[in-house]
Amino acid sequence: MNATEKHILVIRLSAMGDVAMTVPVIKALTEQNPSVRITLVTRPFFASFYENLNRVTVYRVDLNENYRGIIGLIKLYKDLSKLNLDAIADLHDVLRTKFIIKLFRISGYKCYQIDKGRKEKNKLTTPRKSKKLIPLISTHERYANVFRKLGYPIDLSIKYKATQKEIPRFITKKIKDQKLIGIAPLAAFKSKSLPENKLKELIEGLNALEGVSIILFGGGNEQKQILESVAAPYKNVLSLVEKINFKEELDLISNLDVMISVDSGNGHMAAMYNIPVITIWGVTHPFLGFTPFNQPMENQILPDLKKFPLIPTSVYGNSVPEGYLHCFDTLKINDIISATKKYI
Repeated sequence: MNATEKHILVIRLSAMGDVAMTVPVIKALTEQNPSVRITLVTRPFFASFYENLNRVTVYRVDLNENYRGIIGLIKLYKDLSKLNLDAIADLHDVLRTKFIIKLFRISGYKCYQIDKGRKEKNKLTTPRKSKKLIPLISTHERYANVFRKLGYPIDLSIKYKATQKEIPRFITKKIKDQKLIGIAPLAAFKSKSLPENKLKELIEGLNALEGVSIILFGGGNEQKQILESVAAPYKNVLSLVEKINFKEELDLISNLDVMISVDSGNGHMAAMYNIPVITIWGVTHPFLGFTPFNQPMENQILPDLKKFPLIPTSVYGNSVPEGYLHCFDTLKINDIISATKKYI
């Protein structure tokens, strides 16, 4: 570390989509501020997100093992404080990170935490008969504002070329000379997951396009069964659930021509590599600030808000008014296919 270099500790422990959203912001920070070096504290599983970023080191933290409970957090603080830090940026702002930040502040470190806009988001998701939809600050800008408070300007409109990885070998033969369409149709909540009948309709429509291969992304046994069942009738549709590891999945995503995703981490992972992302929304809404990085509004596919005026009903999809799972019935699959055609 040279005399002019500034070392910033950045903390973002979870969840997958939120961690993925830090990547373009940290990329912009280090590219536009050459004197900045980053140590990023996150879970080991997410380390692959940052492997191609200059002057970024990942500090892997397992909160269930080495740093469990209050004693573990004190140990984590002590270990981190040995890193010759200049400032701390908390991009998470939960009880664990609040505690760590408090310890750093007591020791005289310069610390800033993300403003998550909880009050504005609560207002936007509160059930009202006449809800006024106003776009909130994006999560990416909220991250960037933490670094701006530390004194480092960031312009997120500047685009940087992403590193395209090598496609896993066993997949290469199946998709040779094909345009690649990724689909991540499922999420932790049904309120954000594309119903199976709609997914079948989407795949049938995309399958009719010439020269395309369709890759299905997901996780867990339940999603595996659904996606393999949907893919089975088609030669050029492949479900990758539990067939490749996480790093290989990222490598493949970096080669997509377009990703179609519900409001979940897969869309944010694709956006990390500058892949066009078409997002399908259920009871959540892009105005809450979780649109994948640098994606236009025309790529946001929404249900009929006149029929379902309470949307967004929650920030994460965990609150669903009676009957609101039917919002997916109003999605027009042809709109998704038309948006996809622009990129293939």
